Amino acid sequence: MRNIRTPAVAGTFYPRDAGQLDTQVQGYLRDAKPARNVPTAIIAPHAGYIYSGPIAGSAYAPLQPLANEIHRVILLGPAHREYVDGIAASSAEVFNTPLGDVELDQPAIRGLVSALDFVEYNDSAHELE
Repeated sequence: MRNIRTPAVAGTFYPRDAGQLDTQVQGYLRDAKPARNVPTAIIAPHAGYIYSGPIAGSAYAPLQPLANEIHRVILLGPAHREYVDGIAASSAEVFNTPLGDVELDQPAIRGLVSALDFVEYNDSAHELE
């Protein structure tokens, strides 16, 4: 059986319903002001979408023309509920979201865990995020 992480805050920080969420996200992307350059890295807010959606949309909108060229996303975020000394990797193979499943590159993650002392598997740090 696959290790699938279910969403912890769907229905609170963003809609649980796929149609509602898609409409909301597409609106944030559509309403974003045009960017002059395509970013190579993004620092974007991640609060409830009613608070952070428009700003996050403006951060991610410039990537839309490159959607078919982006093959890996490295997502780093703060630990809100558990102290983490370093980086807490998830052992999940898949993150389930209202908009579909996102496969995690576990071979790459295992490589980071084995090569870097500050990266470790810590699923409890992900549990409520």
